[in-house]
Amino acid sequence: MDSRHAIYEWFRVNRFKVDLTATCLLILLFGPVYLLAGHPWLALLSCSLLLPLAWRRTRPAMAAVVVILVCLVQWAVGAEPVAGQIAVPLVIYATAAYGPAWASRTVLLAGMLGGIMLTTREFSSSAESGIMGLTIGALYTVLIWMLVLVSWTLGDLTRVRRLQLQALEDRTRRLEVEQQQERQLAAADERSHIAREMHDIVAHSLSVIITQADGARYAAAAKPELATEALATIAATGRDSLAEMRRLLGILRSDDDSPTRPQPRLSDLDELLLGFRAATLQVVFDQSGVPRRALPAGAELTAYRIIQEALTNVIKHAGPKASARVTLAWQGRGLQLDIVDDGRGAAADPPAAGGGNGLRGMGERVSLYDGSLTAGPEQGGGFRVSAFIPYSEA
Repeated sequence: MDSRHAIYEWFRVNRFKVDLTATCLLILLFGPVYLLAGHPWLALLSCSLLLPLAWRRTRPAMAAVVVILVCLVQWAVGAEPVAGQIAVPLVIYATAAYGPAWASRTVLLAGMLGGIMLTTREFSSSAESGIMGLTIGALYTVLIWMLVLVSWTLGDLTRVRRLQLQALEDRTRRLEVEQQQERQLAAADERSHIAREMHDIVAHSLSVIITQADGARYAAAAKPELATEALATIAATGRDSLAEMRRLLGILRSDDDSPTRPQPRLSDLDELLLGFRAATLQVVFDQSGVPRRALPAGAELTAYRIIQEALTNVIKHAGPKASARVTLAWQGRGLQLDIVDDGRGAAADPPAAGGGNGLRGMGERVSLYDGSLTAGPEQGGGFRVSAFIPYSEA
């Protein structure tokens, strides 16, 4: 199958070589016949009709003009039809298939007119007359017209098919370009998601590690057992963070599908809150309502990351004795999240007030699911992060 395709492709690319070879064979077939019969003028006429076929696909309009001129000379001098006349239907087909539109219409009209001119001259000089002569002349004219129409119709069908193939090839190339662009955009979007994931992991883990390290340093002398627990928490947090980092970096290093552990969801909140409580942050968790239907996995991951980021900011910016309350309220339209602390509030550092990558990443995540997010200090102290994630309506 590959060899046949290669041969077809060579014939398609090397049109002039193929047509020149076929023309030479026709000339060798029809030219010497008249020379052997002692008619050099007819041999020259036949070769003159066949020679333009070498350019019938590369320069069809020029080939058609030459064939028409030779036929006019033949008609003017009264020469009889020759074997090279086979060039007429071939050049009509080639012009209709590969030539411009004006040339295609011109050869059709010229072929029709040529049929009338040929039969008119032949039967006007013939001895036959009357009804029989007109009948035979009309019959020959119709036969010539049919030959011209069949040749032109086949050529026009070839033109239509060729244009359709070109349109399909152009569409395929455009689709390949669009797919490449979509892949690049998807890769850029994925890198942006991974950057947010990396920020969440690093910010959360380092906050826990720093808090535990400070607590262990102060408790080492008075209560060594607390220092031991703090070091164990630091080690566990570091291992989890390292596993997450390896997973994300593995995605960046390889395009192959690699087994990764499931993304966290709302069912994993207990484990998340346990980690923050181990970091000495007092967290109260309230949940109300019943979900009308399950949120998409990505929306649950978004809710999880919002809580993780908000509590991480509490550890970093709210002060040493701050506490937080996490509230999940399932409503008729979706999920309402509220994370409130009683820390320094308006006196917090700029990242806690919404200027850092953390809250900006939260807003981007929520916007993907047509949700909303607000964050700001509370009156009288503290800081609130509120988010609403609606159900995705089908």
